[in-house]
Amino acid sequence: MGKKKYNTLTPEEKQVLIHKGTEAPFKGLYTNYKEKGLYICKQCNEPLFRSEYKFSSSCGWPSFDDEIDGAIAYHPDSDGRRTEIVCAKCGAHMGHVFEGEGFTKKNRRHCVNSISMNFIAQEKMETAIFAGGCFWGVQHFFLNLEGVYTSRVGYTGGKKDNPTYKEVCRTNTGHYEAIEITFNPQVISYEELAKLFFEIHDPTQANGQGPDIGNQYLSAVFYLSEKQKTTIENLIALLRQKGFPVVTDLIKASKFWEAEDYHQFYYEKKGSTPYCHIYEKKF
Repeated sequence: MGKKKYNTLTPEEKQVLIHKGTEAPFKGLYTNYKEKGLYICKQCNEPLFRSEYKFSSSCGWPSFDDEIDGAIAYHPDSDGRRTEIVCAKCGAHMGHVFEGEGFTKKNRRHCVNSISMNFIAQEKMETAIFAGGCFWGVQHFFLNLEGVYTSRVGYTGGKKDNPTYKEVCRTNTGHYEAIEITFNPQVISYEELAKLFFEIHDPTQANGQGPDIGNQYLSAVFYLSEKQKTTIENLIALLRQKGFPVVTDLIKASKFWEAEDYHQFYYEKKGSTPYCHIYEKKF
C-alpha cells in the first residue's frame, strides 16, 4: 500500500503555503462554505479540520474552533505578536490562531487561508471500523496510507453511552477497543484495509490479543453495509482455507464513541512501536 505523497503547488499556492503569504479576505473558496466533509492540506493531503468545527466569524477567512488531533503545529509568528498554524505533517502554512474572542464555547479561532486546503465531500468518503486488541497498535498500522483520510480510536459494541477508558477496562460495558477509519474507496478499497487488519493482529486468539486479555481486546469487524459484511465473510473463509482458525466477530456497526485525547496516535506521540501487533503476510 502506497504512502502519501506531496502535491505540486501552483505559484499562488506556494506564496501562501511555503512563503507564508496571506490571501485576500473574503476571496477564498471556503470562506462561507457550508458543505459537510473534511478539509485537508493542499500540499500533503493530511486531514486538518472537520466541517463541524467550522463557524462564521465574518473575519474574511475560513474559521475553525478545533482541529483533528495532532494535525496542526503552532509556532510564534515572525511578527512577534501572533501564533502561526502549520500542517503538522508537512509544515505548510495555514494561517493563525486566536484565543479568547468568544465566538464559540471553545473560544478559539483558527483563521485559515482557503488556498491552503482542499475539501473532501462527505459522500466521497467511506467508513470502516475494526477491533483487533489494544487500539494503540491497530491505529499505528493504518497511518499514512494513501487514500486514508482520518483515523480515530474509541469504543463500540457496548451498552453504555459515552464510556470512559476506565469503565471499558474495569466494568462490563461490553465495548471493544476499536478504530474508525475514513477513506477514499477510489484510492484504497475496503478489502485492502480489511486484509491489512487481519495481517496486523492474530485473528485466531479467542481471549484477547497477545498479552492483553479481556473482552475489550477481542477481534471484531463492525460492518456498515452488506457489501462490507460480504467482503469480511469472504476473507475469513479464505483465511480458514489457508489454515487459520479465525474467531473474529462480525457485528453490525453501532455508535462509535471517540476515546480520550491521550489515546489518539499514542505510539506516534510516544515515539515507539507497538508491542503486541506485528505485521504478518497472510494473503
